[in-house]
Amino acid sequence: MINYVIRRLLYTIPIVFGVLLITFVLFNVVGGDVTDQIAGKAASKETRDEIRAEYGWDKPLIFALDSQFVNHIKNAVTFNFGRSWSDRERIVDKIKRGAGPSLSLTIPMFIGTVLISISLALVVAFLRGTVFDIIVVLLCVAGMSIPFLSFILFGQYFFAFKWSLFPVFFWPDLSPLQYVALPVIIGIAAGLGSNLRFYRTVMLDEFRNDYVRTAFAKGLSTHKVLFKHVLKNAMIPIITQVVMAIPFLFLGSLLLERFFGIPGLGYLMIEAIASRDFQVINAMTYIGAILFVVFNIITDICYSLVDPRIRLE
Repeated sequence: MINYVIRRLLYTIPIVFGVLLITFVLFNVVGGDVTDQIAGKAASKETRDEIRAEYGWDKPLIFALDSQFVNHIKNAVTFNFGRSWSDRERIVDKIKRGAGPSLSLTIPMFIGTVLISISLALVVAFLRGTVFDIIVVLLCVAGMSIPFLSFILFGQYFFAFKWSLFPVFFWPDLSPLQYVALPVIIGIAAGLGSNLRFYRTVMLDEFRNDYVRTAFAKGLSTHKVLFKHVLKNAMIPIITQVVMAIPFLFLGSLLLERFFGIPGLGYLMIEAIASRDFQVINAMTYIGAILFVVFNIITDICYSLVDPRIRLE
């Protein structure tokens, strides 16, 4: 397994290099010179030159040992993302400050969605063809058809504003439980339809296998067949769905954080896009790529742990 992990980590080097190359081309070449945006149109030439020197934009683009591209790679490897263009704050500090609110929102939303959807999928697959199964499938399709923004507006208007069950907007005096409770409920409700349909399909494939009929013929209880046999044999697609969603937890929820004013990483990304703060966008893109590659490797390792037939070597 160690040799496999080392080999996969070596494979990630060209992937990460490709991400760095694309972000450099997008933000430093295609994006153009944003010195006037930072300094203001009325700034003097000396001020613009100072800004260009601070961010290294006065150096050659690629073909030099001290070029902008080489410094771009160095800063990414050392996680030295510099300062934000908008407020001059260190980007690492902004990310550290926003990680807590984002994770306090996305982690319970993720856990709740996974547990509810998998449990319901087992029951629905077992009761396939019944009225309960048909109703659940229709609700899932309806939930998938409704835009995520509609869930947010409905929950914010009725549960927060109309019925005063939750705070409408983030306030520093509120505890994390108070300001993330409604967004978590909305996130679970919005994501339950697609997740439940996916897991239902997975469970139905397992129920068609002979070992399920054999287990029931031996007199095993329904609970043991569902959670010990069917769920265990369906872990490969479940792991793929679950583990590969974990990297996106760190990036936060853009719409939920924006509409509820939660100062997380999703809110940070929205603000960076609105102000064309390419430094922040570049940092978040790079961190997201690293997390995605790492959890891709973790997914393969989990395959070998749940299924003894899979060998990494």
